[in-house]
Amino acid sequence: MSFSVRPIDANDHGAINALHRSVGWPTRSLTGWDWLAGNPARLETKAPAGWLLEAEDGEPCGLTGNFVQRFHHGGGMLHGATGFSIIVTPRARGRSVKLLTTFTKQTDLFALYTFNANPASSPLYKRHGLVAWPPETHDVKLSWRIDPFACAGGRLWREIDRHAPRLTQARSERLLNPRLHDPDRLDLPEEVTVLTDLADGSRYADFWETLKAEGRLIADRSPAMLRWRLADPDLTLRPLMLAFNRGATIGGYAMAMMSKGNPIEPPMLEIVDLVALEDEPRAIPALIHALLANARRLGAAKLRIQTVSPTLLRRMGPLADTARREGGWGHCHVKFDPETPGVETWSPTPFDGDYGICLRPVPVAAEHRRAA
Repeated sequence: MSFSVRPIDANDHGAINALHRSVGWPTRSLTGWDWLAGNPARLETKAPAGWLLEAEDGEPCGLTGNFVQRFHHGGGMLHGATGFSIIVTPRARGRSVKLLTTFTKQTDLFALYTFNANPASSPLYKRHGLVAWPPETHDVKLSWRIDPFACAGGRLWREIDRHAPRLTQARSERLLNPRLHDPDRLDLPEEVTVLTDLADGSRYADFWETLKAEGRLIADRSPAMLRWRLADPDLTLRPLMLAFNRGATIGGYAMAMMSKGNPIEPPMLEIVDLVALEDEPRAIPALIHALLANARRLGAAKLRIQTVSPTLLRRMGPLADTARREGGWGHCHVKFDPETPGVETWSPTPFDGDYGICLRPVPVAAEHRRAA
């Protein structure tokens, strides 16, 4: 049986959703796939939105997405791409090599990477020239338990699913929390506020320009890019964005979103982004403390960050020692263009990977979704 790989197009969305359903991963609406295909950074590079693996009879048997992002370094702009939703059906078992080869042959990108490899796929990347990176933290995920009872309920349902999957196949949502729909007013320290103004002339825009001018290699967090991210039509609850204020200016910010990995897991508050200016040591701890203090109000069983750099770990200070170390396998892998300078200054967060577009949103009723 022969298989071929081709770029995906708008006519493939039904097949792509079927592949996602086959492995229990979240699907998107057609509007959601169109939004993702309209990623401004991808359009600049003219890179495919992903590739479909087809059998010789035309059956879709595999997929990998291609999420392109802008990066800034030393006054210049670069592009990098992360592979996501790498799926191969049993019929095409062993053919993921075709998809990964196509992904890693892309040119004019400073890095090709994934920060979201699972234990089964992790060994594959080394064969395609990707290395575990950052060396110190490529296998680190941090979480803080907020609701031990909900976490225990999730473990119980996973055991039930492992031994008697038919009891969970109804796919009804379990362990939902009513606070998800009507959270209490946030309890924030004086220096932390909710960030809502993402206009081009906003305080956040000034923060972004200062952050960019520090000279580190950094993913595009411009107001325009954040506005595009927040326009995802498949979001059910607006991500929580917090600013750490030092007087009239912003010294750091965090973005966190509620997710629910599958119907039998409790909701999590996922830290998607967490960055601060180099001369502001208070921002990262203050923002994490604010998220910890409000995670229960938001209905989360855990607060979690799934990509951690050595720099971010250091800036967390003692808070890092209070977190559980999840992961344990190499989920971060990168292939750098050897001609690109400054890659050692890159301090990625989940924002740089696919988490912002691949986390499963918490299901909510239509009226709550409209309000959000």
